[in-house]
Amino acid sequence: MKILVCISPVPDTTTKIAFSDNNTQFSTQGVTMVINPYDEWYALVRALELKESGAATAVNLVTVGRADAEAIIRKALALGGDEAIRIDTDSNDPYVISAQIAAYAQSENYDLILTGKETTDYNNGAVGAMLADQIDANYIGFASKLDVASGTALVTREIEGGEEVVNCPLPLVLSCQKGMAEARIPNMRGIMAARTKPLKVVPAADIAELSKIVAYEMPPAKTGVKMFTIDQMDELVATLHNEAKVI
Repeated sequence: MKILVCISPVPDTTTKIAFSDNNTQFSTQGVTMVINPYDEWYALVRALELKESGAATAVNLVTVGRADAEAIIRKALALGGDEAIRIDTDSNDPYVISAQIAAYAQSENYDLILTGKETTDYNNGAVGAMLADQIDANYIGFASKLDVASGTALVTREIEGGEEVVNCPLPLVLSCQKGMAEARIPNMRGIMAARTKPLKVVPAADIAELSKIVAYEMPPAKTGVKMFTIDQMDELVATLHNEAKVI
């Protein structure tokens, strides 16, 4: 079984965010980029566990981005990936990202493609479902457990009010969330090995964007906290009604 894991670079959550060009561009100056946590902690680690158990023969990685994304995918290789592929283009459109991955993956006959449930920068959660449609594969989203045997995946996913367990034949695209695996830290051996592992750069397919970012906007600044005593219930209710407008 061949597994492909989709890796997305995202800003570190401790990074101070700023915009440029009249708030139409995300400023990368001084920004530390990391592997999207859902891709790393859950999708990639579970893929590696399947390989270690003998269920998979290879775990490849793919990212859509320019050369500055290579440090991120090298870290993913350090965790244990076998080979990395960088599709040489840059886009914020989830359709373009999924279509670029699909154009590469269709000829490689992957049995299982894993993504995180969403990226922590745009929170779209759309790439996995789009990718499955574009390569004509099954899709299951928000999975918290995965086992594979005899060409069939046994998947547990969260639904409203509980969980459901699904049997699904391969090929399968699966988006992964908390519960799928435990986070790992690359060791020195993995870091050294990642320097020589294959990182293939492939040209982007000619795919038109369906959406674009018009502008960014920072959330409103937090206001001060108002404190009320137990004897000020009337004032509290009036504030919630007139100012907070929650009742």
